[in-house]
This record gives sequence, structure tokens and C-alpha cells, in this order.
Amino acid sequence: MFSRVLVANRGEIACRVMATCRRLGISTVAVYSDADAGARHVALADAAVGIGGAAAAESYLRGERIVEAALATGAEAVHPGYGFLSENPAFVELVEAAGLVFIGPSAAAIRAMGLKDAAKALMEAAGVPVVPGYHGAEQGEARLAAEAAAIGFPVLIKAVAGGGGKGMRRVERAEDFARALAAARGEARAAFGNDAVLVEKYVSAPRHVEIQVFGDGREAVHLFERDCSLQRRHQKVIEEAPAPGMTPEVRAAMGRAAVAAAEAIGYAGAGTVEFIADGSRGLRADGFWFMEMNTRLQVEHPVTEAVTGEDLVEWQLRVAAGERLPKRQEELTLSGHAVEARLYAEDPAKGFLPAIGRLTHLSFPEGVRVDAGVRAGDEVSPWYDPMIAKVIAHGETREIALRRLGRALEATRVAGCRTNLGFLARLVRQADFAAGRVDTGLIERDLTALTEPRPVSFAVLAAAALAAGGQIGEGDPLAGFALWAPLVRSAPVEVGGERRTLRVETLGPGRFRVDGRAVAVTGGADGELVLTVEGGAERLGLAVDGGSVTVFEGAEATVVTIPDPLAAGAEAAAHGDDVRAPMPGLVRELAAAVGQRVARGEPLVVLEAMKMEHALLAPRDGVIAEVLVAAGVQVTEGTLLLLLEPGDG
Repeated sequence: MFSRVLVANRGEIACRVMATCRRLGISTVAVYSDADAGARHVALADAAVGIGGAAAAESYLRGERIVEAALATGAEAVHPGYGFLSENPAFVELVEAAGLVFIGPSAAAIRAMGLKDAAKALMEAAGVPVVPGYHGAEQGEARLAAEAAAIGFPVLIKAVAGGGGKGMRRVERAEDFARALAAARGEARAAFGNDAVLVEKYVSAPRHVEIQVFGDGREAVHLFERDCSLQRRHQKVIEEAPAPGMTPEVRAAMGRAAVAAAEAIGYAGAGTVEFIADGSRGLRADGFWFMEMNTRLQVEHPVTEAVTGEDLVEWQLRVAAGERLPKRQEELTLSGHAVEARLYAEDPAKGFLPAIGRLTHLSFPEGVRVDAGVRAGDEVSPWYDPMIAKVIAHGETREIALRRLGRALEATRVAGCRTNLGFLARLVRQADFAAGRVDTGLIERDLTALTEPRPVSFAVLAAAALAAGGQIGEGDPLAGFALWAPLVRSAPVEVGGERRTLRVETLGPGRFRVDGRAVAVTGGADGELVLTVEGGAERLGLAVDGGSVTVFEGAEATVVTIPDPLAAGAEAAAHGDDVRAPMPGLVRELAAAVGQRVARGEPLVVLEAMKMEHALLAPRDGVIAEVLVAAGVQVTEGTLLLLLEPGDG
């Protein structure tokens, strides 16, 4: 076994590989770009080497620099993770030429499966069922159109070098073929530098079922299937194992086909053989076809680990070190059900646009597996895939696994940037998915219900206003409470550009009247609380960061901005003769004296409120006529602090 391994990747997969290495006593080396110098995977490694600029082309795609880092740090092998250089045969050859071991398949195996048309021809020769279609070298428009007509519409045009849905078009009618072909070719050329395509029969109600295979170059086994049908724009969202509705007969047939595919190319390492199945008739032994083979570890490998009890990274390390497969086919068994959800920094309400920003708060519940590549305080940058983490739940049955995943998502807390957390929680409880009626079109059919913003409740606004005022949390339990009468303040809040001002009356510790409604709060010190509005209780989570409060209702997060009332108050008084406290606070500092000439905008009073200090500014040029407060005095909203001489300036 190796003593030191360089992990040629970043984020959650780099952290995942390092976890197994650490368990096996293997030292690890991280590589990082300028943008990742303080990243979690760097902190977890035993050694780390900077390899270039923030852009992947200047760092994680620089194979020669990665090899130099491995040699300089005494690494014996390179684990590529997934993405970046993981399926680049030239990188494999570069690693091996340097005398290092590539933890993955051979360059020849990667090349054999790298182009969809060549891979399908190879699979046909090996007896693996493939989707009816044209995979030939002749790429003329007339030939492709004729082949499409012979296959029968609808058909699917796919880039032979494609992935992630790029260079793919569904064509319903012959008259639409030429336009769709031109679009697919243009997209493929831009994404892959190769505009060759294949044409296949479009499968109605398609299901994406993949088989995890493992080979040692001499023989191969499969570790059962995963269902990856929940997709958006051909990108996987939730994966599970085993596949809903799978029968022993179909599992055996798919497994045999996948093993035949791996053995046909003398495969060594982890790989995934992906099949498309016709979901309209249920899973059948004669109703699935080969799509492609991924010659690497997959993002969704944790669900296979959960139901088999095997560590696939350990298998990779052992096979790469020259060992035989850890288990034979008959020794592998399934136990229970597992589901994985991909948590991304993206905004479902805006077409899933990637979101960037600093993760001001990040926490996950116990009882589930979480593979994360970031920590609270880390930046989600625009340079890389915006995945925050993968949340994986396992249970004795599919129903239990889904219920555990749903509860885990509701207890996950992310603040600082938009995420798809609420979308995932809704999807887990979507009726068709919960019943196992899955296909690749499910999300698009129900997209509005899965992504539409929910109305902001009064409880959310009240919780945000109380948190911003320091009345929920770890401070004085009597914060904001006056001895002789309830203290009243105005609390401006803003959601989605709409501003509202709440009237907050403090009645005692944990008791308030907000806009005339009785509100009680219990908890809050750890950001979790129960807020009761006129007898109706709701469990909420809070994350406060400066001028914003993120309120969690289960997995739904609402960002409430707290406008600076001091700045607003100063602006409103810009033409007046006095300076008043826009909200309750402590006079921390006085910078004005009677008779002093001041200029408009000059700081006169520093007021401490909402756990921050704010400067109250001179509303105009003039001379101070009266100073009505002293430093250290607690004032209420509207208290007159200073007067200017009338008509001056």
C-alpha cells in the first residue's frame, strides 16, 4: 500500500479521498489554486502545494504542475477525484511517465470509453444492449437526417464527446431536424472542440439507472445499481440506491451487462456503466440500453457505500497498489436504502443561477452522512462548481431513508448565499418521487411548485426584527426592557426589496407585542428557537450577520435585511434643526458642544444599537444650540439629542 498520495482535486471529493487515506494511515498531499489557499481540503492534508491561478486552466488542469508537486513532496501515487483531469488519458500517461501510480483506469480504457460512438460500437461487440441509433463516422446532414427518419421520431441528437447535456437536442419532427442539428453541433464545438454527433431513439419516460463496477484488470464485479433519474437539464440532483422498482431479474441482467462492458476493456479501478431504461413499462430485462461509461469515481458513490458497507476509495487504493479485488461478486450484498441530495449555492427561483458569497453560517444535523468541501466562513467563488455538500441518508427501507433525508435537510443551516436547500426538501416530499414513480422529466413537470418562492410569514419578520434588536440570543435576557413601562421601538425590515416597519413592544424576558400581536420566544442562544404568535408555535432557526438575518423555516430560508435606522433617521432630518435617536440605544460618544460650528454630515453623536455603533450626523451646516444628553445614557426612539440654532447656516 502507498505511504503518501497526492489528491489532484479540490472541494468535497478531495476531502472525501483524504478521509479514507487518513483511516488507512496514508499521508496526503493537497494541491490548490490561488483562490483555494485557505480551503478545507488544504487544511486536511499533511502537505499542500500551490499550483497556479484561480482559473482551473491555470491550476487544477495543469497536469505537469501537479506531477511536479507529487514528485517534490514524495508522493507515490495520484488520485484524480472526479472532474478536472480524472478522465484525461494524457494526464494518466504523464503521471506514469514520472514513475508515479495513477489511481484509476489505464489511459487505453479511458480512451476506449471517451467517445460515445466508439464506446457504443465496442459495447455492441461485447453483447451489451445499446439504444437503437446511428453512431457512424459519416456526418453529413443528409445522412444524419435519413438515419433519424429510419430510427423513427422522436430522436435524440447527442455530441459524441459530450457530457452534462451539452450538445444534446430532442427532435420531435423531421422538419425540425436540421435546425436542432445545427444547434447541437455549435454547442458541442464550443464545449468540446468536436462537433461530431450521434442520433438515437428517444426513450419515453426515461430512467437513468447506472451500475457501479470495479475491476482489477483481470476480472470485474458490480456493486449493484443507483437510480439517478431526478435530473434538471441533464444534471443529477438526487440519487438513490437501490433503484425503485428494481427486480432481482433486471438487477442481474444489468449487472451482467455492466461487468461485460468493464471486462471488454480490461478495466481496473472504479467505473460506472450508465443505462437508460424505458420507465413507461417499469424496469424490464429487455428494456434497458447502454448510454456511456464513466471511467472514474462518481459524485453519487456514497449511496453505494451506504447500501454495501464498502469504502470505494479504499478499493481504488488497493487495486491501484496491485491487489486483487477485495471481494468477489457472491460476497457483495445489499442492505437497506440510501438517498443523496446535492446541496448547491444556486438560486432556484432565478433559474438555478449559481450564487457566490461568504458562507456566514453552515451547520448540518447528526444522524446522516455529509460530504462537504467548505466550512463556515469560506467563500463560494465563481471559479468552480458551486457544490456546498452532499447529504446522504440511509434507512432500512426507502420510506425511512427519504424521511431521514427530509428531516436532515430541514435541520441544515446555510446563510450567506442562496442555495437549493428548500428545493431539495420539496423534491424529497414530491408525491411521484416519494411513491417511486421517477423519470428524468419529473422535475421539469413540477418545476413551478418546486421552486416558487413562498410567502414570508409574520413569524419570520417578527423573529428577524427581534434578533436584529438583540432581543433573541445570548445577550441580557432583559435587553430592551424598561423598568417603569414597556419599551417600544420601530423595527424596519426588508425582504425582496419590500420594506416594512414593525412596532415592537417589550413586555418582559421572551415576551413581546409585535404590531399588536402577542409574541413569545423560547430558546435562541444556539440560533434555534420556538416563536409563538398568539398561541400558534413555530420552530425557527436564525443566523445573524451584520445587517441581515437569515430565518429558517425548516429547509426554507428567508433573508431579511435590517435597514440602518440611524442612517435613515439622519437622512430624514437632513433639513431640520434637531438630531433625534431613530431607535433605542446607548449614547456611546458625544462629539459636539454648545456653541460649536458644525458642517452638514459631520458626526455629532455615536449611538450603540443593534449590537453596532452608528454615527448620527449633522443635518445641515450650523451652530450647536443645546446638548440634551450625556455619554453613557440609554435613550429611547425619538429622544431629542441636540438642537441647532434656528435659521443658522
